[in-house]
Amino acid sequence: MKVQIDSGRCQGHGRCYDIAGGVFGEDGEGYGNVPGDGSVAPGDEREVRLAVASCPERAITLTEGA
Repeated sequence: MKVQIDSGRCQGHGRCYDIAGGVFGEDGEGYGNVPGDGSVAPGDEREVRLAVASCPERAITLTEGA
């Protein structure tokens, strides 16, 4: 499973890194990002799914099986 953020859609609400801080980070202006290659560890899947569902702009893409 991999995750990525569309920086053009992200408005910097910060829900992703508040919910799943082990997967998401923030840049210097408070916009979400995904450090590394976007791979989601098995123990982080639940929080990542919640972060995806909580993004008001639907800026987060989750790819299953990657």
